[in-house]
Parts: sequence; structure tokens; C-alpha cells
Amino acid sequence: MEIEVGIITVSDRASKGLYDDLGGPALREASKGHGWHVIAESVVPDEQTDIQRAVREHIAKGCQLVLTTGGTGVALRDVTPEAVREIAIRELPGFGEAMRMESLKITPNAILSRNLAVVVERALVICLPGKPKGAVECLGIVAAAVPHCVEVLQEVPTSC
Repeated sequence: MEIEVGIITVSDRASKGLYDDLGGPALREASKGHGWHVIAESVVPDEQTDIQRAVREHIAKGCQLVLTTGGTGVALRDVTPEAVREIAIRELPGFGEAMRMESLKITPNAILSRNLAVVVERALVICLPGKPKGAVECLGIVAAAVPHCVEVLQEVPTSC
């Protein structure tokens, strides 16, 4: 099964053109490396309604996996987890736990991350760090579980 991916960069500065989006392109390359097909990309400000709209738009375009980069830290404008949780039908806590646990081996600041994964409609949404290196590393930590999760959400017959 080919996985259709949407990538959303959450950044006030990048959405205004004041900063080059580096996270989105890094996730695009990482997605291709996993054999996934990126079909939608967007850059939105750190606003809950904009994040929610982008997630829903990507799902409406056929994305089975939506990756966000940015807004998962502790700054007051970091609202990605809150925005995504509000439209989720369920949270998958193992994704965030694994990302934090493995990232702690790389940086002590991983404990500050609020990465998570949820189900929105029938899509898997994974919220990743804003730093390109961290986003790609965290995606790599959970990537092996993504195909099975997407298959189950898409009701593809599986072995379990």
C-alpha cells in the first residue's frame, strides 16, 4: 500500500515569508526515503484554527498520513498539540512516548517536546518538532509502525 502524505509546517515566521521553511522539505525527503508519496504541503501560522484547517484540507485531498513540524515545544505560541488533539477521535500515546524516549539519548531537551500522534477521521496525524533534524529523527523512530497503522485506519485487511 502506497501511503499518501501531507506535510504541514507550523511557523509564524515561515508563513509570513520571513523565514525559509526547512522542516517541510526535510520531511518531504524523509517521507520519500520511507517509500511514501507526498501529495500536499502547506505552511501555516501558529494558530489553532489554521492548523486544524490545514489538517482537514490535507485529509480531504486524500492524505492518509499528515505530518506536522513545529509548535510542539513549550513557547506560548506552540499550540500544535492542542489544535490537533481538539479534532482527534483518539490519541496514540506510544508514538510520543517513543519519540521522547529515543530523543533523550540525543538531547536532554527532548523531555520538553510535546510530540504526539492522533487519529483524525481515518488518517494518522503525527506532530513532530520544528527543527528539521529533530523532525526527521523523530519520524524515523516511529516510521516502522506507520504502514500498519495506516492500513488499519484505511480498513485494509491485515494479519491481525
